[in-house]
Amino acid sequence: MRVLISGGSGQIGSHVAELLLARGDEVVNIDNLATGRPEHLPDQPRLTNVYDTIADKALVDRWTSDFRPDAIVHCAASYKDPNDWYNDSLTNAVGGANLIAAAKTNKIKRFIYFQTALCYGVKPLEQPITLNHPINPDNSSYSITKTTTEEFLRLSGIDYVTFRLANVIGPRCVSGPLPIFFQRLTGGKQCFVTKARRDFVFNGDLAAQVVRAIDGVGSGAYHFSSGKDIAIIDLYNAMVEAIGLKPYPQPEVRELSPDDAPSILLDPSRTFKDFGEMKFTPLSELCRMSVEYYQKFGVQGGYTHLKHAEKK
Repeated sequence: MRVLISGGSGQIGSHVAELLLARGDEVVNIDNLATGRPEHLPDQPRLTNVYDTIADKALVDRWTSDFRPDAIVHCAASYKDPNDWYNDSLTNAVGGANLIAAAKTNKIKRFIYFQTALCYGVKPLEQPITLNHPINPDNSSYSITKTTTEEFLRLSGIDYVTFRLANVIGPRCVSGPLPIFFQRLTGGKQCFVTKARRDFVFNGDLAAQVVRAIDGVGSGAYHFSSGKDIAIIDLYNAMVEAIGLKPYPQPEVRELSPDDAPSILLDPSRTFKDFGEMKFTPLSELCRMSVEYYQKFGVQGGYTHLKHAEKK
């Protein structure tokens, strides 16, 4: 197959690309390297890296028409700065619209997209959240612009799969608590944890299901979730264990901020029905692999869309 991936140098896109290349597919990766890293997907046979922006409509149109992919996997996303509405809109909304329009024009068979669970808001009406929950992405520029592209996709008539995501982490992760914990713990700084609970899933597990979606499994919106959430302190403890820190570095425990959710747990029942039961990598293994990655490549990021996040 031929697959065009946006954001293929990021944590999800690079894992998907590796699986496709390993089975002999051809891949074009378009990535502006705002949060992606070229070492995640180095030059190799059957891969073309295009370090540019999907906000450039002419570029997207040219690569789609020339490459003629069987599928587009849209991983690119802007989320570095919660106040940067311009770049969030440019990449997440305009870039997404460019890819969808190119897919329609060139009659691309399959389109895979990734949506944030924050499309349901930070005060969901049910736990776990079902696919019937109202869409309410009023909590951040990131969630608003990501939801815009999902709505464009729904209106397009293209054969698509959207994965609405739990907290996807693992090696190559540059956002959320995982890289922040590693950076502060190895720097001898105290971490803080909130009383929130989240469902943390391994990016490699997601990538495996994305390849199945590329091959034709599923249609429409799905939750990629283990169906179980854990306290943030559990992730912190798993990182402490993976790094091997002794004595135990006691974190500061903070109350939730107004723009944070006590829990965001997605109901994966439709996903399990259509894709089958899945095995999820244990948290201890996930953290071990992540620590090995950060020790080798360093930490770049620690980004979050939440305005209250500490960035010291």
